[in-house]
Amino acid sequence: MPQDRTNNGLVPSASAGNPSPARGGFAIVGMGASAGGLAAFSAFFAALPADQDPGIAFVLVQHLAPDHDSMLTELLQRDTSMQVIEVTDGIAVQINSIYIIPPNHDMALINGTLALLAPTEAHGHRLPIDYFFESLAQDQREHAIAIVLSGTGSDGTLGLRAIKASGGMVMAQTPESSAFDGMPLSAMATGLVDYSLAPADMAVQLMRYVRHAFVHPRSPSATPAHDENSLKKIFALLRTQTGHDFSQYKPNTICRRIERRMAVQQVAALDDYIKFLQQTPAEVEALFRDVLIGVTSFFRDPDSFAVLAKQVIAKIVHAKAPGSTIRVWSAGCSTGEEAYSIAILLHEQIEQSKQSYTVQLFATDIDKHAISQARTGIFPASIASDISPERLARFFSPERDGACYRVNKVIRDMLIFSEHNLIKSPPFSKIDLISCRNVLIYLGVELQKKLIALFHYALNPGGNLFLGSSETVGDHSELFSVLDRKAKLYQRNADSPAAGRAALMRFLPAQASDSPQKKQGVVPTKRSLKQSLRELTERTLLTQITPVATLVNGHGDVQYFHGRTGMYLEPTPGDAGTNNILKMARSGLQATLTTHLHKAVATKARVFASNVNVKTNGHFSAVDLTICPIIAEAASTEVDASLSLYLVILTASPSPPEPTAPIALGIPESRGFSEEANTLISKLLEQLSAKDAFLHVTNEALESANEELKSSNEEMQSINEELQSTNEELETSKEELQSINEELSTVNTELQSKVSDLSRANNDMNNLLAGTGIGTIFVDHPLRILRFTPAATSLINLIPADIGRPVGHIVSNLVGYDCLVADLQSVLKTLVPKHIEVKTRAMADSEAVGPNEQGKAGTQHHFALRILPYRTLENVIEGAVITFVDVTEVVRTREALCAANEQLRLAVVVRDAHDAILVQDLAGQITAWNPGATRLYGWSEAEALSMNARDLIPPPLRDAALKRMHQLSQAQVLEPCLTQRISKDGRTLDISLISTALVNTSGGIYAIATTERLLEAQAT
Repeated sequence: MPQDRTNNGLVPSASAGNPSPARGGFAIVGMGASAGGLAAFSAFFAALPADQDPGIAFVLVQHLAPDHDSMLTELLQRDTSMQVIEVTDGIAVQINSIYIIPPNHDMALINGTLALLAPTEAHGHRLPIDYFFESLAQDQREHAIAIVLSGTGSDGTLGLRAIKASGGMVMAQTPESSAFDGMPLSAMATGLVDYSLAPADMAVQLMRYVRHAFVHPRSPSATPAHDENSLKKIFALLRTQTGHDFSQYKPNTICRRIERRMAVQQVAALDDYIKFLQQTPAEVEALFRDVLIGVTSFFRDPDSFAVLAKQVIAKIVHAKAPGSTIRVWSAGCSTGEEAYSIAILLHEQIEQSKQSYTVQLFATDIDKHAISQARTGIFPASIASDISPERLARFFSPERDGACYRVNKVIRDMLIFSEHNLIKSPPFSKIDLISCRNVLIYLGVELQKKLIALFHYALNPGGNLFLGSSETVGDHSELFSVLDRKAKLYQRNADSPAAGRAALMRFLPAQASDSPQKKQGVVPTKRSLKQSLRELTERTLLTQITPVATLVNGHGDVQYFHGRTGMYLEPTPGDAGTNNILKMARSGLQATLTTHLHKAVATKARVFASNVNVKTNGHFSAVDLTICPIIAEAASTEVDASLSLYLVILTASPSPPEPTAPIALGIPESRGFSEEANTLISKLLEQLSAKDAFLHVTNEALESANEELKSSNEEMQSINEELQSTNEELETSKEELQSINEELSTVNTELQSKVSDLSRANNDMNNLLAGTGIGTIFVDHPLRILRFTPAATSLINLIPADIGRPVGHIVSNLVGYDCLVADLQSVLKTLVPKHIEVKTRAMADSEAVGPNEQGKAGTQHHFALRILPYRTLENVIEGAVITFVDVTEVVRTREALCAANEQLRLAVVVRDAHDAILVQDLAGQITAWNPGATRLYGWSEAEALSMNARDLIPPPLRDAALKRMHQLSQAQVLEPCLTQRISKDGRTLDISLISTALVNTSGGIYAIATTERLLEAQAT
């Protein structure tokens, strides 16, 4: 339902006697911006036509630093030919001018003049845009225009609601064109923005709107107020698409909304707008939302809420027994601010009472968008201006970096939001408090009266009604008494003449009279069941010895005929599908039969009536009537035991009825009447008595039916409330599921990222292990293989199918090492790593696949075997890791180093020997010369290495030396001999010579080594 935000005391409203200067001439545009606003302002004013005046006044409100002078005036003057003025207190707004708020001030528009006020909120919590927009709406009404530009936060959101409620127009900058989109997004989230455009496009659209709405107003004959037929068409379109009827709303309100939408859509004629509505369902929805503009706030009219808390809510809580239920109805809740405010007051009062209560706060509205927004419980940060800091901190949680607040769960769980139409939907019942503020002011007088009576019905005895500041209960003082006139609080009086019930009856659907068959159940018509009824009837007749009878249920519906009943019963005109004995009874029998059948049904006993005069074929016959209840389960198992059956027995009276004296019926005997007249009077009195009895029974049945209907209605209302509560719970569950789904989606994305990272890490590890050439095998505690690298397959015969098999079952290529399993068990037991050097058997060419094995097939390879415990990140031992590092080259290098060391030791001996030791190849070229040879012959090593051994032998002895060298091929070592050699200084030296052949691995001589010693005599 529509709501209006009343003046909250911030600024005075323009009086009716002193209208604003702009009210009848030009529009005033309020422009709000924060961060990034300067660029938006510049783009907007630069796009205005330079060759004509816009015919508008602009008031700019920007968040400015409180301690710095603003240069906005000078900067904007470059972009426009209009006069740009920084506001001073009391300045009047003039057409074609731009007014800019000064720093560290709040600003309000009062009767066309701008008033500056000292800010009351701390810096960072001020909402100057909301403050100005609200005053603009109150002062200019439909001439007010609001534009929300770039900025962070939500300032301006509450203010534009007031602009829309007053019939003004709202624009917002598109988020794509905003440097900061917080304020535009917050404004657009309300659903009240008429145009969402870039600043340059805004200027063009604003000029079109102003030209249509103010420069060229429609003639009075074209306004909706003067065309009831057109209004009916619009109401029909609204009812067809939305299901809601606005025909009983106040015409002026509806007309203003229609005119505003026509201005927004640039439609001049009402007939054209109706065609546009027919062709554009979205415009019907927009008009519907315009009519239902819900402008509200938390703790609106704080004084009224203070009275509500003290005089109403406190008494409700104290009057309730602990553990009982407190029921509150917020009718026309709009976006839920007032409903949440009442919930907060209830929660505070219940806490003070230190008792436990169940609170059911039904918050309803016909605007599904408003209900959806209220259900989320998220509000812009600007609500901080309406809520005390203590309540804000206690009952709200900031979200989106402080851009909005969410109502805490303890308050949210107290409310049940649902879509509900006050005019046609059944009301809630047994309510302790109804809050319906600023809803009635939009409705016609007749509808207001019906709703007041409806609220009276819905409230508990002594319940309270909370209305808006401009609303009263009118002439219904018999229904409500005034509790606080200023706060608009009323208390329900005791039940008055069916006013509430009459108001309620218009919401009940027409009750189709249920056929007796539906109430009592119709006996099946199958042949077998008819046979059982026949047997049942005949057995009862045998006990009564009567030829004419009829079996009926409690409503007189005939189940079976026996005998010739035509003398007493005849078919009724109309549908032959059903037979009712009360309708078939002939004249004279009907009243008595009806009365006695009801009596038999009520008492479940046999009923008898004698000498009943029944009109048969033009005369009367005396008949005795007997009605016997029949217990079905005692007679036949084939008959529904839940049926109550009665046998109506008709027998002719043995003698005609005696004339009854009038005095027996309480009539004095009239001696002047004839006997025939007295007899007739007696019969008439009997019939009158029977009809009185019949009327009495009918009245009792009607009262009983009314009670049942009342009880059923209450049950239906309870079921309706339960269904609404269930629906709310389902909506809440849906929201929770959506939230969980979003969280799961986020978690799923994170897990997918983790899986991708894990897959990449796994690939990296596989490539790393394969690239190192290190054979690695992972085993668990039972020594089952978990994983292995390709390099391990050349050492232990592994294939992928071996994963899961014990490592001891696999044949290895290791030579001389068969204790792998024992070593693994030892490491797992002691957690001490084990290092072993192992070697493989000689591999064939097809097996030599290692990185260091190319060209080395047929040789053994050596590996460093390491067994380490497998530790997790949590330092848990979950198995062991076996690694094989190829150390073949290391072993070969080590062996070569040993051989080199041996040669080094021999070289030391040769170097330090006193004798001359020479090595010559088979051609005699000297290849080795020790220091002893230098001392003996005089040549240095460098000189000697360029000489041939023949140069040392005297010429006469060279042939003998050659023969001696040939002898080495057989003996390889010759006995010492005496010979001569020539020294560097030319002397001939007598020496002792030992020759040795140097043999390679294949047994061939490749050089000759000689040991030469100077004879002692010559040495001396």
